[in-house]
Amino acid sequence: MDFTEVSLTALRVFRAVAEQGTFTAAAGSLGYTQSAVSRQIAAIERAAGAELLERRRDGVRLTAAGRVVMRRATVVLDEIEATARELSGLPDQAATVRLGWFPSAGAVLVPRALAALRRTHPGLEVVGREGGTPALVRALRAGSLDLALLGSAPPFRAPDAESPPLALRTLSERPLCLAVPAAHPLARGDFIDVADLRGQRWIAGATSGENMGVWPGLDERPEIAHTARDWLAKLQLVAAGCGLTTVPAVLASAAPPGVRVLPVRGGPQEQRRLVLARLPLPPSEPVTRVAAALRAAALDADAPAEAP
Repeated sequence: MDFTEVSLTALRVFRAVAEQGTFTAAAGSLGYTQSAVSRQIAAIERAAGAELLERRRDGVRLTAAGRVVMRRATVVLDEIEATARELSGLPDQAATVRLGWFPSAGAVLVPRALAALRRTHPGLEVVGREGGTPALVRALRAGSLDLALLGSAPPFRAPDAESPPLALRTLSERPLCLAVPAAHPLARGDFIDVADLRGQRWIAGATSGENMGVWPGLDERPEIAHTARDWLAKLQLVAAGCGLTTVPAVLASAAPPGVRVLPVRGGPQEQRRLVLARLPLPPSEPVTRVAAALRAAALDADAPAEAP
C-alpha cells in the first residue's frame, strides 16, 4: 500500500491513539469501536511499512517511525482544519495557542493568565483542556498541544523518558499545604504540626497520584472519609467539616468560606513545582506570549498561603 493513499480518518485515529495512550481511550474520544480503531492503525502501519506504535501492557507509545508520521500528520491535519475554517468564513487562527493544564492550575493560574492576555493581546486565542500529566505529555508529543502546565513532586523527574527531552521551565516551587475546616481545632494557629495529622479524616482524590489529598508520608493508614475528583468539590467538603485535604499553595485564594489553607511544619518539607512544558523547538511568538502570561500569573500567586 502506498502511504500517499492513507486517509485523513486514519491520520486522525493515529493521532488520537498517540495522544490518548490506548486504543480504548482513543475509540471513546472519537466515538468509534475499538475494532475500527485497530483496523485504521493496521492500515496506516501497512502503508508505512513499519510499526508505528509500541504495544505495551500499560498502553502504547510512538516508535521512531511513529514520531516521524505523527509530526507530519499533525501538519497535514492542521492544514486541513485551517482550510475548512477559511472556506466557512471563519477568521484565521494562526494566532491560536493550544494549552493544557493539570486540574488545580485551572482554578486560579490559567484564568488569571487568560484575563491578562485578553487585555494585552486581544487577537491571540488560547484553546485548552484539563488533564493529568501523562495525557498532557502525550498530547505535547503528538503535536496537539503547544504548551502544558504540569505539577511535579520530589524527586522532580522528567515527565517522560522520550527523546528528545521536553523543554521544561519551573514557574514556581512552593510547599504543599492543607485545607482544614475553619472550625477545626487545627485551624486555630498559623500552621499545622505534622504530628497532629495522625488520626484525622481525609478527603482524597478519586484516583491516586500527585496531591491525592492525604498528607504524604503519614505513619498510619489514613481514614478516607470521601473521595472526589474535582478540586471545588473537595474544598466544599472541607468547608462542610467532612475532613482535611492537601492543596497546592496557589489554591489558597480559591478556598471557599469556611476553609483555612495552612502550611505544615515538622517532618520532610513537601515541595511542589509548577512546570511549563513544550516540545524542544523554537517557540512561536504567540506561544512565547502565553508562556510569559503564565509566568506572570505564577509570580502573582506567590502570596501567603492562608486564604482571606
